[in-house]
Amino acid sequence: MTSSDATTISAAHWAGRALSGLAILFLAFDAAIKLIPIDPVLQIMGELGYPGTVDFARFLGVVTLACLLLYAYPRTALLGAVLLTGLFGGAIASKIRIGAPLFSDILFGVYLGLFVWGGLYLRDARLRSLFPVIAR
Repeated sequence: MTSSDATTISAAHWAGRALSGLAILFLAFDAAIKLIPIDPVLQIMGELGYPGTVDFARFLGVVTLACLLLYAYPRTALLGAVLLTGLFGGAIASKIRIGAPLFSDILFGVYLGLFVWGGLYLRDARLRSLFPVIAR
């Protein structure tokens, strides 16, 4: 491996950490506002057709936090990414069902998924070896 290869890998690794860090920060905030829970969370859950109760909000907060912790820990990051993808899919389906705007609401789960998977891809050599998208 040449010096430029090592620099490219290092830059990709740090870019992956940055993408993952942004996703982790957002999801930690999301989990926190559901665990507290604040009134707008309960109101929006009701609008989405879910029980607008404190217990259900806390349940979703715990699920989000558990998936997030799995994603943040390197040894379980792949499992965390898969579980978060399922969580994002449910959010997307909920938004489609109520006819929410496409780019700002429905696709937000896709954007988060790109951050989660893009960050993991760039920071995990095992995942890059399974899906060698970037030519060397």
